[in-house]
Amino acid sequence: MKSIPAIIFLFTFFTAQSQVTFNSGNLRMSFDKKGYFTEITDNKTNINYLFKDTIAPLITLIVDQKRYYPSQIKYQASKRIITLIYPEVKSVIEIKVKSSQTHLTFEIIKAQPSNPIDGIVWGPIPVTISKIIGEIIGVVRDDNIGLGIQVLNIKTLGGDYNKEGQSWNRGDAAIKKNWGSILQAYTLNRDKPRFADTWGGEYKNTPVSPIRGETVAGSKIAMFLCDESKTLDIIEQIEIAENLPHQTINGIWVKKAIQRGRSYLIADFKESEIDEMIEFTKRAGLISLYHEGPFKNWGHYELNPDYFSSGKEGIRKCAEKARDAGLYFGVHTLTNFINTNDPYITPIPDDRLALTGFGILTEDIDEKTTEIPVSTNEYFNKQSGNYLHTVKIGKELIRYKTVTENPPYFLTDCQRGAFCTRISPHSKNDTIGKLYDHAYEVFFPNLDLQREIARNLARFFNETGISHLDFDGHEGCLASGQGDYAINLFAKDFYDNLDHEVLNGTSLSKTFYWHINTFCNWGEPWYGGFRESMQEYRIANQDLFDRNFIPHMLGWYLLTKNTALGEMEWMLARAAGYDAGFAMVARPKSIKDNPIGEQLLDAIREWETARLSSAFSTEQKTRMKDPKNEFHLKKTGEGKWDLYQSRNLGQFIFEKIDRQPGEPAHAI
Repeated sequence: MKSIPAIIFLFTFFTAQSQVTFNSGNLRMSFDKKGYFTEITDNKTNINYLFKDTIAPLITLIVDQKRYYPSQIKYQASKRIITLIYPEVKSVIEIKVKSSQTHLTFEIIKAQPSNPIDGIVWGPIPVTISKIIGEIIGVVRDDNIGLGIQVLNIKTLGGDYNKEGQSWNRGDAAIKKNWGSILQAYTLNRDKPRFADTWGGEYKNTPVSPIRGETVAGSKIAMFLCDESKTLDIIEQIEIAENLPHQTINGIWVKKAIQRGRSYLIADFKESEIDEMIEFTKRAGLISLYHEGPFKNWGHYELNPDYFSSGKEGIRKCAEKARDAGLYFGVHTLTNFINTNDPYITPIPDDRLALTGFGILTEDIDEKTTEIPVSTNEYFNKQSGNYLHTVKIGKELIRYKTVTENPPYFLTDCQRGAFCTRISPHSKNDTIGKLYDHAYEVFFPNLDLQREIARNLARFFNETGISHLDFDGHEGCLASGQGDYAINLFAKDFYDNLDHEVLNGTSLSKTFYWHINTFCNWGEPWYGGFRESMQEYRIANQDLFDRNFIPHMLGWYLLTKNTALGEMEWMLARAAGYDAGFAMVARPKSIKDNPIGEQLLDAIREWETARLSSAFSTEQKTRMKDPKNEFHLKKTGEGKWDLYQSRNLGQFIFEKIDRQPGEPAHAI
């Protein structure tokens, strides 16, 4: 009750407005007396792109998981502060507005009272544009203009509010509607403890610790409208003006650098094979040599001596040789996954490991106890997504088989001192936490430990000069309970702690992370040949990349001892048709065991050289997009090729036929 007079007193310093208008370059935005958009207008043409047949609040407030809309707006012109009033929940939000020639910014500077607020949504903002919807970057376009919302810090997420703050969609900052599209961003109040269904709902009722001070205050967006052809230029200017990550390659913004869509080679080689692997990579005309598994553990990133017997010095020399040869040098890991042999797990488990939930011991236990009494079976009784069946009590890890269905509850068939931790007695009322795990037999960090791991990885890159990383397994950050915020934060912590340029890809796409990301190379090679392994998915991604100013990439492909030239050229023709890069998994043994291994590398080089020099016509590229068409490329001179098209004779399918006992029935 005490807050109401204070709010009324505050309002006396503001002037009521029937309409509030802001201008920035081509963009004009106005709000009515309630705080709803009345126009999103192009100053050049005077066309209003606001869709008017639905509500359009500047900010939707979330309290007790319900949505509330403003009923009044006040504007303090001298300070350029908007105040939105939500009388149903007795809340006030103050927004600082700034304008420049390129964009408007809106930043929440105060939200009161802060404790009941669960989150806010910018918008959703309905507009009439529907031709090109950039769902990741938050930009919609037609033939004439680009109109966008940009999130300006990691607490501001592209999309719509949900309790976890996470979405599996490729992007939600812009969404197509049958009448146009909506633009939206949101922020959670992370300052209070909460429970969330984490990992996209896989783990129910996970307790999430608060991040002190991380309220909705500070949530910030930019809005812009420009000529369609200048959209990417304006985004770059916003990045620089608003101190967003501004990734460059050789000093050129990554979104415009030619290296952003280049192909690379992946292999599991030893440091003694580095000269040979550099030769293979150069022969194939690829940009980077990427080691597919150099570490013996993830978390502390100690190197596997089977690959790098000289440790960090050995891999540093490999990276140096690659750099001297004009190549990037990369290593593969799974973002924040922690192996069970990492020092964060064994012999003394870190107290910052992520938990799906916890209970308490209902009795004392000694070192020999294998039936452990617990206060609840919640969290412990989950079978799906419970791969290692591991709990933590103090500094001991314990694996269990199951938990009893009815009270009194017991964890049964327990293996004490799991993963070489120390078996210890524990007391009644001690906390017993269920560890987050994964099918890859790994554990995960909470947010604090995640940030330390990101710094560990950056330090390793700085010490060795490694210059290429894919944030594979980026979804592992969801184990912190902080959703997409944590995914963005891992990438930002890594990026902020680097001392040199690093190419990076990802398994997930997020609106803020877009400003760090070099490319998205989705598509795995393990499920079939070049034509079969996720090919429809790879092709579908190309339109997504177009919509979101992301370079075209076709994913990973696997060169084996049986890969034929026709198979390789089928893929290379698709890459040329879509002007897409790719990753070729070409291990040294596979190249050597394939009778035409080096000829395949030559084919990659010629196709890539022709693609990158824009040698193919639009009509040729259209034909190369059709998977039914086969092509062969022959070099005829420096920068000259003949392109041959042939008929696709269809698939040859091996069918298993039962024969006499002992008679071979297999074929390659």
